[in-house]
Amino acid sequence: MSVRQSLLAILDQGPCYGYQLRAEFDRRTGSTWPLNVGQIYNTLERLERDGLVAKDDVDEQGHVYYAITDAGHAAVQEWLSSPVPRQSGTRDELPIKLALAATLPGVDVEAVVQRQRTASLAALQELRHVQYSGATSVADGEELAWRLVADAMIFQAEAEVRWLDHVESRLQEHTPQALRLEISAEKPRRGRPPRDTADASPAAHPFSQGEADPQPMQGWRS
Repeated sequence: MSVRQSLLAILDQGPCYGYQLRAEFDRRTGSTWPLNVGQIYNTLERLERDGLVAKDDVDEQGHVYYAITDAGHAAVQEWLSSPVPRQSGTRDELPIKLALAATLPGVDVEAVVQRQRTASLAALQELRHVQYSGATSVADGEELAWRLVADAMIFQAEAEVRWLDHVESRLQEHTPQALRLEISAEKPRRGRPPRDTADASPAAHPFSQGEADPQPMQGWRS
């Protein structure tokens, strides 16, 4: 998630200081992504460095307000009008863990899937409970934003449970098999050119007869 662009979008509504920004971010996202004040101010410093915000007034309590610049306003409009790019591949720990487990000897992959399903179902039930209880505690003006984020988290959790069901069916079709660990060829030592293994006779390599190694060749690091 882009904290940078989110804070910039809030500042596009008017100048704020750090604590205000954190409160506004929480209010507009249902408090589902907690930010600390240090992260807020670090982001503001980078935005100021990039010319997207500038320091504004200071109130009686010493709060320094930040105001968006024309460049910052343009960046917000570009962000809102552009789709969120999806990265190729995945860095999600769960599919990587199960993919590796299916190739490791002695691992009960089905048991790993079952434990994960139990945890994922518990998380889904908790999300649904929070959604139900939160519906009566969120002010009318904030309910839509809160529901959008909560619904997204529930859909993701439901998708994870369905994916685990799919993994289990895959395991029934394909028995996990351990993959042999392939060791790469030994790299040549630093400071010496690679040895030609095709010509390994004592005559071709006189220093294998016990003679002293020559001085390093010029251009090679020892």
